[in-house]
Amino acid sequence: MEYEAVIGLEVHVHMDTNTKMFCGCKIEYDAPPNTNTCPVCLALPGSLPVVNKKAIEYGIRTSLALNCTINLTSIFARKNYFYPDLPKGYQISQYEKPLAEHGFVLLENKKVHIRRLHLEEDAGKNNHFDKESLVDLNRAGTPLMEIVTEPDLSSPEEAKEFLEKLRAIVRYAGVSKADMEKGQLRCDVNVSLRPKGYDKLGTRVEVKNVNSFKFVQKAIEYEIERQTNLLNDGKTIDQETRGFDPQSGKTFIMRTKEEAEDYRYFPDPDLLPLMVSEDDVKSIKTSMPELPDERIEKFINTYGLSKYEASVLTNLKEFGDFFQETIKYTNEYKSIANWLLNDVLGFLNENQIKDISITPKQLADLINLVKSNTISTKIAKEVIKDMILTQKDPSVIIEEKGLKQISNEDEIKAVVISALEKFPNERERLKNGEEKLIGFLVGEVMKLTKGKANPKLVNQLIRECL
Repeated sequence: MEYEAVIGLEVHVHMDTNTKMFCGCKIEYDAPPNTNTCPVCLALPGSLPVVNKKAIEYGIRTSLALNCTINLTSIFARKNYFYPDLPKGYQISQYEKPLAEHGFVLLENKKVHIRRLHLEEDAGKNNHFDKESLVDLNRAGTPLMEIVTEPDLSSPEEAKEFLEKLRAIVRYAGVSKADMEKGQLRCDVNVSLRPKGYDKLGTRVEVKNVNSFKFVQKAIEYEIERQTNLLNDGKTIDQETRGFDPQSGKTFIMRTKEEAEDYRYFPDPDLLPLMVSEDDVKSIKTSMPELPDERIEKFINTYGLSKYEASVLTNLKEFGDFFQETIKYTNEYKSIANWLLNDVLGFLNENQIKDISITPKQLADLINLVKSNTISTKIAKEVIKDMILTQKDPSVIIEEKGLKQISNEDEIKAVVISALEKFPNERERLKNGEEKLIGFLVGEVMKLTKGKANPKLVNQLIRECL
């Protein structure tokens, strides 16, 4: 029998606030263990939580970006479970009345519905060593948004596309850096199978805390294969929670059947219902920054970029921001995109450099130098590398290395004549109509001038000298 996958995601996003969800402790990802703690996040008797207003604003901003309906009244609940890095013995979350519901995200070929967005606090972190495990509570209380999709996804590729889109949205909304390496974006994956054409959902298996797009894709691929094999062997799928091992590419069982009622949710008696006014929502809505879909549309319709160029520049927010700054200095929009995506991004990846070290004006200056025939594109490709490594202006590098383009007709003509005399057979064949040889002779002239000759002028003078 053929089966189809039904996939839903639960995505946890750290909000980029300065302090924790219910206390004033700082959020620092590289602080020494247990240094950013207080009676509230250590759960000492008598301590009381106070809601972080900025976290509420960020939650509303994200909800609007995800086209959700904001609930003007939401309730914080206690989610009860034991874990060594959860000192209270419960997590403050939202259950029956979340902050927002019923949103959606548009992918290339699918509309993925958002069931809910609720606010909660993160747990601490267990650090495991050879003979002991130690608990670091710096992360305990960090503000989290949990974004839950409907089971609308049907392939590992769609899940990856959704996560990439979601990461772009929260970054553009300015609510999170969503750095998966730092645990700022984590994902639980729910996978079930059903016979093709059936409406009824199969038994759900949850894979917890997958921390990269690549691993999400691999975990889903493995689960589809594992569940398919079980069903084909006449066995049933158990509802269970599993982990993912990146080394083997396999999931492993953590615990069996788990339902919401197992957590014994009830309203937190220390926190009043969260009340949000219509005016609060309107105020946040009017101050919303540009979002990914808006940027893609602008890049295509206003600046004439291809859909691919616009999508990549939008997904790589830093490059998209750089593009928008560069257009202040030149209107060569396509050239900016080409240089950024091919030469700058390529060189950074090749040399494992994280940040764009040149300025938008420097890139614009380089593009304008090529446009004015001061240097050739070939020379510019070498200059851009020096610019990234030294942060020097292109004009300074060109002057220091004597790379200025030769545009003197007499000087180039002498080299052209030399090349034609050196290759008499090619010269005659070109005269007889073998046009492809023009490229060969232009290349020879460029070689003789070390790439400095103006290629358009070289082409023109070869034809004149014939």
